[in-house]
Amino acid sequence: MRERLIVGLDLATLKEAERAVRELEGTVSFYKIGYQLIFAGGLDFARELASGGTKVFLDMKLLDIDNTVAKGVENIVRMGMTMLTLHAYPRAMKAAVEAAKGSDLCLLGVTVLTSMDEQDVIDAGYEYDPHTLVLRRSEQALHAGMGGIVCSAEEAEAVRRIVGPDLAVVTPGIRPAGSDHGDQKRVVTPAQAIRNGASHLVVGRPIVAAPDRRAAAEAILAEMQSA
Repeated sequence: MRERLIVGLDLATLKEAERAVRELEGTVSFYKIGYQLIFAGGLDFARELASGGTKVFLDMKLLDIDNTVAKGVENIVRMGMTMLTLHAYPRAMKAAVEAAKGSDLCLLGVTVLTSMDEQDVIDAGYEYDPHTLVLRRSEQALHAGMGGIVCSAEEAEAVRRIVGPDLAVVTPGIRPAGSDHGDQKRVVTPAQAIRNGASHLVVGRPIVAAPDRRAAAEAILAEMQSA
């Protein structure tokens, strides 16, 4: 289960991120680095972690014209990242897959953000409800040759039926029972996410904001193991 838990380093400074990694050493071996830390020097930190053998999920959620996506992916491949996100738009996914061909980089298609509910999807101009949109984008990601999907664990079981056993199904919005949901709307407990078919769980604030980060991570791992 340790290989399946990804801790989101959603922290304001490199100093805080470095401290979190030190505190979690031996318990966690996979970290997500997203916008907050990226804009505080997180790209160099991502390279440093990867060069030391730590797995890094670079949460960039890329979306641009085909050539720009491809050139960005080519450079990210050189960084030694394990996973990279892009929004699950067919042309962007196809460009990224072509650019990453021959590498070990796992490209993940972001379907619908776990902070969004049905009204949010309608307000964004989509004609589908979140569940239907997630499934449609999962099919498109599979056909594009992507390495996996990012979705709520609420949808993981249905997504798994579409993408089969081999693709990664990565689920953010994970909250232990009784914890604060924060800005997440479609949330699931760690054990339920595993039962639903998630290959990896992304957990940020319940671990990095905990008084004892190691204990929080171990508790989540224990719940995953109980699934």
